[in-house]
Amino acid sequence: MGIHKYLFQDVYTWAGKVRIVEISKAGKQFLPTSAFDTGFAYVDKLIGEYRKIDKKDLPAIARKLAEILDNINYLHPFREGNGRVQREFLRVLAREKSMILNLNPPDNSKIYKQYMRGTIEGDVGQLTDLILTCFKNKFDN
Repeated sequence: MGIHKYLFQDVYTWAGKVRIVEISKAGKQFLPTSAFDTGFAYVDKLIGEYRKIDKKDLPAIARKLAEILDNINYLHPFREGNGRVQREFLRVLAREKSMILNLNPPDNSKIYKQYMRGTIEGDVGQLTDLILTCFKNKFDN
């Protein structure tokens, strides 16, 4: 909620607050608001599992980040701005493992398109591959 509020506080009066309306995109229904408690609890569980992964195990890190992303995307907790918040949230989680992750580089629309395909299709494998491709160790030059 904090990331959404920070990013959109000057745009939406409801920035940082979960949606109270049902939404869909291109015929795809997102998680009903009545199931938010379960959805948030599941994402918290995934984050707990992520934090137990050794920071040298990049494939496992990427796979768990992809699972988290897929579930957050289905949760779609905000009326607007979910994608930007998702990408920033994953960036923050990657930093916990000393990695840099940019899923929306301004000079590479191919990455953004693959991110969109992976989230729309709920394809964790595709998202894992994308994350592995985009990883950089923050200690690398």
